[in-house]
Amino acid sequence: MSSRRATAPAPAYVLHRYDWSESSLILDLFSRDQGRITVAAKGAKRPYSQLRPVLLPFQRLLVVASRPAKDETADILTLRSAEWAGGQPMLGGSALFSGFYLNELLMKLLARHDPHPLLFDAYAATLPALGAADDTLTQAALRAFEIVLLREIGLLPQLDEQTASGLALAADAPYQLRPELGLVAWQQGEAALPGARWAALQQALDHGALAELQVLCAQALPALKTTLRGLLHYHLGSPRLRTRDVMIDAQQLMDAPLPLASSSPTTP
Repeated sequence: MSSRRATAPAPAYVLHRYDWSESSLILDLFSRDQGRITVAAKGAKRPYSQLRPVLLPFQRLLVVASRPAKDETADILTLRSAEWAGGQPMLGGSALFSGFYLNELLMKLLARHDPHPLLFDAYAATLPALGAADDTLTQAALRAFEIVLLREIGLLPQLDEQTASGLALAADAPYQLRPELGLVAWQQGEAALPGARWAALQQALDHGALAELQVLCAQALPALKTTLRGLLHYHLGSPRLRTRDVMIDAQQLMDAPLPLASSSPTTP
């Protein structure tokens, strides 16, 4: 997809978009063939552009992009074509926050032009769960994706053995996953899972069984949420993601009591 010669359209998702000029956009795409790539979509903001209604987040696209004719070393590719490849309805409401959270993880953790087809497939399979009216399903899908992401980029240790010693896990003994040490025996006050649960997660990963991984995550959500959040923040090098800050602010706004009004409320 990076050659100037005509290529077959490749599946991709829009992760982020920036204004480039009055009529054009810069897009970060997650491509199955090339991983995260940055493309210039010339004229995409024009009212009658065929690209304008297509370049939306969380929609599977088929895109063709290549380097500019005069610069074969350019890091920003030129988007030659993009078309909707079908799929799920647009995310809305709180599901948008979850979707943008996934996109932010990919933007911050994936190197450019480093393909991860298994991660791409996991992303595509996770999006439908975000729009489900089931918080447990959504949270389990997010945790499963985080696990797949960490494994794909080499930041997840083997989950069926103690990291330092390589010894097998005892099925009933508790273990915790610590960012700086890997999988270690449980210490009081830390989130932990029994060895059998860690081993089951590893087996689901090895088999590429995302649905099974989601079921296992649903059975251990509190411990996994705490553990994976700590692991991600450790490798991101930042205390909190921007998407999470926005989610917290929105939740506080919704939970705040409405002020007593002395007159009729104003329509927003």
